[in-house]
Amino acid sequence: MASAGNSIQAQRAALDSAEDPRSQILTLTHQALAQANGNASHNTYLWRDERWSDQEAVRAAAMLPGSTSALCGIPVSVKDCFDLAGAPTSCGTKFYRDLNGIAQRDSWLVEQLRTAGAVISGKTHLHPLAYGITGENPDFGDCLQPGHPDALTGGSSSGAAASVMEGSAMAAIGTDTGGSIRVPAALCGLAGYRASLEFADWTGAAHLAQSFDTMGWLFRDLQDGPLLASIFGVKVWGNMRLPTGFGVIHDAFLHDCEPAVVESFRHCQRELEGLGLESRTIDVDWWTDSRDIFAPIQASQAARIHAGHYTNFEPSIRERLEWGASLNEATIVDLKRRLGEFQHRMDILLTEYQLLLLPAVPVTQLQAGADHSQTRTRLLRYTTPVSLAGMPAVTIPCFSNGHPAGGMQLVAAHEDDARLLAIAAQLGAARKSQA
Repeated sequence: MASAGNSIQAQRAALDSAEDPRSQILTLTHQALAQANGNASHNTYLWRDERWSDQEAVRAAAMLPGSTSALCGIPVSVKDCFDLAGAPTSCGTKFYRDLNGIAQRDSWLVEQLRTAGAVISGKTHLHPLAYGITGENPDFGDCLQPGHPDALTGGSSSGAAASVMEGSAMAAIGTDTGGSIRVPAALCGLAGYRASLEFADWTGAAHLAQSFDTMGWLFRDLQDGPLLASIFGVKVWGNMRLPTGFGVIHDAFLHDCEPAVVESFRHCQRELEGLGLESRTIDVDWWTDSRDIFAPIQASQAARIHAGHYTNFEPSIRERLEWGASLNEATIVDLKRRLGEFQHRMDILLTEYQLLLLPAVPVTQLQAGADHSQTRTRLLRYTTPVSLAGMPAVTIPCFSNGHPAGGMQLVAAHEDDARLLAIAAQLGAARKSQA
């Protein structure tokens, strides 16, 4: 796709200035669709219909004169846990694809995208039920990175990441419960935005665990974050008062990080300091039990959603669901008490430090075909504290010699998405000026 390296802002400006913007939208759409399923596993999308997307491009072109939407005419992919009228919703499994049949109406999220004039390129691959972090899928095949057939995308928003990498979408809708936007973004060298828990409407979308499920985006250019967030009602103003400092996770927390990830972490810290933000090191020993709180609540809520269907899923997911169903009410009440205490401490932390910086993943790659039975635990250690808190996060892509080197999480307080995105956009602009 000729514009894959451009920002969405630049592409939108090009459409506005084109002599024939309608023709340009059709060309852009055709270029995007030609790149679809370009990974070695040919499974970026679980559903796509080029004729349907072409009609959407025609509809978007008719909206363009006078449209103020930054997404008008922009190719966008949607994770296959959101209903799109006329298509099945698989939630990453053949069982739900067949059980659910064809959706009769668009989900809230798809409605917002179509109203904005986005051209939906299809519905993307995901880890089954969005209940996994690697992008492995026994029904539809493991999702491999375009151009890197030896590397998994990560998950659960696996196809979302692949669609942006291959150029079949300029931005991709994902979900993030325990790290499902942040992890693939970091592993694939992309930017990611996980919205605050309270944002968006889940009508027509499949939950995994209501206490933690969030929506968001995967994309390339940090400067595009504010305009993408507008789909959730986030407004970034040019004169808003921005954070002046951030907390940096203590070295002790990084004990299992690969050296390249630690170097990326240090470099990102220096970049933020270069924007004039003051950094202070923080000790987060009390995060130790975050997964012990997160995992059983997640499993319990997922078990209720998928009750009666456990045997239709792969053994590792089935076992988690059965475990979740076995937890009694007293146990869940106590876990939610601990969750409330954890959230309160996180609120205090963000009040004092304004922003937090830590790696999104401790590794640079998930090897395709390797044993990842322990990977989930290792990666969730970095993502679940933010998931428990329900806070917004931006994944900052990091590279070493042109290869992804472990993206960073920049985290803000509840509903402080606008200031978070503004700082991330400043960082993106600074990087461009130094390139």
